[in-house]
Amino acid sequence: MRATLAALLLLVACGGKDIGLGDPDAGGSGGDGGGSGDGGVPAGWTKLVSRTWSLGVNAEGYRCRRIQVQDDMWISAFRAMSPTGTHHEVVTIDPSGTSTGDYNCNAGTGAFNSQMVYAAGVMTDDLAFPTGVAVHIPAGTWINLNLHLFNLKDTPAADESGILVKTIPAAEVVNPADMTFAGTYSISIPSDNQPHTAIGGCTAPTDWHVFTLWPHMHQTATHQALTVTHAGAPSTLLDTAYQFGEQKNYPMAETIVHQGDQVQVTCTYVNNTGATITFGDSSTSEMCFTGMYKYPAGGGEFGCVH
Repeated sequence: MRATLAALLLLVACGGKDIGLGDPDAGGSGGDGGGSGDGGVPAGWTKLVSRTWSLGVNAEGYRCRRIQVQDDMWISAFRAMSPTGTHHEVVTIDPSGTSTGDYNCNAGTGAFNSQMVYAAGVMTDDLAFPTGVAVHIPAGTWINLNLHLFNLKDTPAADESGILVKTIPAAEVVNPADMTFAGTYSISIPSDNQPHTAIGGCTAPTDWHVFTLWPHMHQTATHQALTVTHAGAPSTLLDTAYQFGEQKNYPMAETIVHQGDQVQVTCTYVNNTGATITFGDSSTSEMCFTGMYKYPAGGGEFGCVH
């Protein structure tokens, strides 16, 4: 997930099926992904991309799927299909895609790409963009779904995870949007049952109109805050307790982060595991990121991280 943690989804009116072109040579089942099937897709939503998976007892792993978008689309809302065992779901644009289908993967090899739109974790709620705001996926774009799975049960697990979306006509779009992460990779939390912080962020490279925040940390995290300092005056955009089992979106009134503003993410942890915890993709390691949904679109997925 260090290589990229966010996502991009697509939708077409194909009867609730995702839009991948199944390729058995891609290393997996290809085709639709199966599982819970299209009958479970609520009215108004379309399944962008999903795949079935299975894990053994107390196992952790990554499963990916690559598809090619067939029609130009503007996405105005996201819903995660996150059954028990789904740690996170990320969809990204894959500029070098050549094949479609399911394949086993990891967080650093072929799993993520440079342009991100959406990410979801445990119990992430629906995300609807403001009127006139949408994510653009041009026809012919390759996208990649990355699932991080973690089965803590004493029995094997199997299910289907993925993304549902809503779209709007291009004529209704005023502001094309995307997502970038703010935060840090520099994390070291001693096991002393006391609060410790990790702090990261950046100097905003351009103006951003921010309208939703999505904090993402792991199991020892207790709190996250995001502040923006403009002309020497700090403003707090996020200041909330954090629960790994409830990774909510935080919609807010549109806020302009001006070019040159200082963006700072502060993550708090309490570690009583018996070992120092550092940055990592596993649920037993830690992260310190705030996903910022913003417009105009442009920039990398980790555009505000050090």
